[in-house]
Amino acid sequence: MKPMVKNFLCPKNIAVIGASEEKNKVGQILMEKLSNFNGEVIPINPSHKTIYGKRCYASVKEFSKNIDLAIIATPALTIPEILKSCSEKNIKNVIIISAGFSEQGNFKLEKQIKEVAKKGGIRLLGPNCFGVANPYLNLDATFSNSSVKKGSTAFISQSGALWSFISDIPSLGFSGFVSLGNMADLTFKDFIEYFERDKNTKRIVLYIERIENGRDFIDTCKKCKKPIIAIKAGSSNQGSKATISHTGSLATDFKIYQGAFAQAGIKQEKFLENAFNIAPQKAQEVKISGKNTIILTNAGGAGALLSDYCEEKKLKLIELKGGKQNPLDILGTANSSSYELAIKEINKTQKHDLLIIILTPQKMSEPEKTAEAIIKNCDRKKTIVYFLGGNSIQTAKKELKKNGFICFSQIRNSLERLKIK
Repeated sequence: MKPMVKNFLCPKNIAVIGASEEKNKVGQILMEKLSNFNGEVIPINPSHKTIYGKRCYASVKEFSKNIDLAIIATPALTIPEILKSCSEKNIKNVIIISAGFSEQGNFKLEKQIKEVAKKGGIRLLGPNCFGVANPYLNLDATFSNSSVKKGSTAFISQSGALWSFISDIPSLGFSGFVSLGNMADLTFKDFIEYFERDKNTKRIVLYIERIENGRDFIDTCKKCKKPIIAIKAGSSNQGSKATISHTGSLATDFKIYQGAFAQAGIKQEKFLENAFNIAPQKAQEVKISGKNTIILTNAGGAGALLSDYCEEKKLKLIELKGGKQNPLDILGTANSSSYELAIKEINKTQKHDLLIIILTPQKMSEPEKTAEAIIKNCDRKKTIVYFLGGNSIQTAKKELKKNGFICFSQIRNSLERLKIK
């Protein structure tokens, strides 16, 4: 097992760069969720002396001992210099949570961090990444609303927010989770190799938007003795476009991927729910008056998968004004106010027959308040709501249904009884 890759999921200590006590900042959520970690957590922030009772360091270089893993949650433009500090400290494993790179067209900055990392001998996970989880070490370095129990399934995903959905379902257990983000360095190959050797892992599930090196990927999967299941976004024109704005992924022809999966011995599933054996929801009739559709989401991966499904059901994702993308991704940091502002803007500027609203339960999410905003601002005859998850969305889902809204907690089969006038 490659020792540097192993340290992403089995570190003895973790430095949180951008650590904070400010509610709902990513640095605060990481500190909160790492409070149960079996190892040592080292807060890094030059503006604080202590964070949650722990001594806080201005830089990783001030910490006297070795650091196994650094997690960066600071603005994108600060990261090249932070990586240089990590290199000087001889940190070999870095997760970049921060967005603002190729997924937003900033290829130059992403190239810069790759060059700095390579020069310093650093392996990067991300950027635009949701973090990692290893329940066997009480390690949860993500900002999902729920932490998961131990199990035998590993999940490697290009969408972090899909982890927020899946980890919220209490019946599921996991051996580990990895969010790849933009894959500036580490890819599916690296973590398939890790989980193939991991004694707690019995099967591996992949959510894929793109694969960098197809031959390496196929060879790695062929060698893997454990079952691999893949869900591929971008099977349609609409879904393919959605992946570009999510992780900077330009999806290749879907048939090429199907061939690669067959060659590699990978089982392909259309829906994420199938891969995790989640019990199906009861189908319900959906009636709308036209095909012109807008998707509003805090989860790019879920938006991409639903874009594929919409095209299959003959729903058309319309072009949005002002150069905005449809699905309209308001990011994982979105709270109820973010949703309300976006809904009001859509109602004011965009003619549409159907508004699909997706929420995955992240630490910043406010399901109940978001439900209130939807009830207040949306026409229930022109709105379908996807609150994806389990425990965290039950109250909000009940309130939406009470007010006459169609609300689903999974994507699978949700539009099977769709009727378009």
